[in-house]
Amino acid sequence: MAQRVKLHYFNGRGKMESIRWLLIVAGVEFDEFFLTNREQYLKLLSDGDLMFQQVPLVEIDGMKLIQTKAILNYIAEKYNLHGKDIKDRVMVNMYSEGLIDLMEMIMILPFSSDVTSKLDNIKTKAKDRYLPVFEKRLSEQVHLVGGRLSLADVLLLECTLMLEEKFAGILGDFHNIKSFQGRMRQNPNISRFLEPGSKRKPQPDETYTNTVREVFNINMTFP
Repeated sequence: MAQRVKLHYFNGRGKMESIRWLLIVAGVEFDEFFLTNREQYLKLLSDGDLMFQQVPLVEIDGMKLIQTKAILNYIAEKYNLHGKDIKDRVMVNMYSEGLIDLMEMIMILPFSSDVTSKLDNIKTKAKDRYLPVFEKRLSEQVHLVGGRLSLADVLLLECTLMLEEKFAGILGDFHNIKSFQGRMRQNPNISRFLEPGSKRKPQPDETYTNTVREVFNINMTFP
């Protein structure tokens, strides 16, 4: 019997949340091991588990994987969520990396000193640079790439839900994206993940940010 996937990260969203989303969509069960103090992080370092001294860390198929994009790509390949051929896969990666860029802007907000200006910047970029790309693409087909569910679709749902948490009504002019959200929510695994009590993490709070600062010994606030 294959061992369950193990996730090592904080008890919060961060860079692990997209990995949780993808595993849920793939129907893969996983256990979580939360970093709550610096000693746990130092032990992972001393055990040689963190190649670049970073988390997320995912144990899967006898491997200990780091680097978020590498982990996402491995899971997508393993569970047929990465396109049918090399041309599909590069499109999946292009859409996915754009979404990751946008989500990372939101992820650093709790550690920023000037949240208001950063929110304005995120909203402007989302509406002018990112969302129009996906709105146009979804006017042509049901899924972003190859007519079937992929990593890019999963990240688009995650990202747009994050945007709606910060900016009510931001999708008002993006009707194709709203329809896409509705279709994605009909997926049974996604539907369960969006219910209260699932392994989906809430928006970061002070406990989360303080834990991250303690584990990584961060004393500064980012601009």
